[in-house]
Amino acid sequence: MPHDHEGQRVSRRKLIAGISSLGLGSLLAACALDAPPTSPSVAATATTAKDLTPLFDKAGTCTLAPATTAGPFYFDADRIRSDIREDRPGARLRVAIKVQDSETCEPLPKAVVEIWHCDAAGSYSGTGSVGAPPDGSADLKPVDDARYLRGAQVTNADGIVQFTTIWPGWYQGRTIHIHAMVHFTDARVLTTQVMFDEALNTEVLARAPYTARPGRDTRNDDDGIYRDDLRLTVTKDGDGYLGAIVFAADSDRDGG
Repeated sequence: MPHDHEGQRVSRRKLIAGISSLGLGSLLAACALDAPPTSPSVAATATTAKDLTPLFDKAGTCTLAPATTAGPFYFDADRIRSDIREDRPGARLRVAIKVQDSETCEPLPKAVVEIWHCDAAGSYSGTGSVGAPPDGSADLKPVDDARYLRGAQVTNADGIVQFTTIWPGWYQGRTIHIHAMVHFTDARVLTTQVMFDEALNTEVLARAPYTARPGRDTRNDDDGIYRDDLRLTVTKDGDGYLGAIVFAADSDRDGG
């Protein structure tokens, strides 16, 4: 069965070449030491628009965010970036995540938030397959260089990160979802998933390119992981959508 290795230390990695790529391990080390990333070409810390505030309807509740399995498709993609779309077509989705401490309700700055999900055809980058999970007993060893729809950002002083991605597609046995992981002081402190309102799923999947893959077999009510408190608060955002959620993380890993 897949498991998520909560609390396992992330391996330290060297700086990856490229104007928007920084090894996750190097970034975590910098955050843990309260030091800036070593690459001047990377703006790792998210900036935040003020219009996000009303969407964070769970802020200040101090309710520990539900932990879920990481699933079989996680690996450190070494991509510190806000726009993770690359060449993947689909409905534009801006995801805003606010991370706060589960005991104090205070924003958690300098936490690293990763997200990853499948494309409109149900494929995860690095797997070389569509909806065919590999052995889930450990982090995935990617089989190719594809890194679409994977990325990480560092929370700002308000504990917020933003990503630009696409609305995920579906694959057999799961409702539509995005995976997320929060690292703090070089440790994984939360592994979770976010889901969507089914009326919006229906709306989005009725358009290309999603219509090229009909026959969706699992919805929220049939999904063993779905919970209402994992659902994004979503609003229209120009020609796309904006979704927001609050993660209350156990930053000191004491169970509180």
